[in-house]
Amino acid sequence: MSSSITFENALKRLEEIVKELENGDIEIEKALTLFEEGTRLARICAKKLSQIERRVEILKKGENGEDVLELFQGIDEA
Repeated sequence: MSSSITFENALKRLEEIVKELENGDIEIEKALTLFEEGTRLARICAKKLSQIERRVEILKKGENGEDVLELFQGIDEA
């Protein structure tokens, strides 16, 4: 599994793994293999999110009217 996988595909596969592990009706060796794959996918997702956060910047005006580049923090959930 390489980091060339898209975030969406990695997340989808990770969700499938979680469902399969939660089912609990699998052999221990298969569960371990799935856990290892899930761990790799989680790391890939975290890395891709980190890269995206660094790239998504907003240009806004500072207090004195100067342009200030800020890291996008996202929308707060209510």
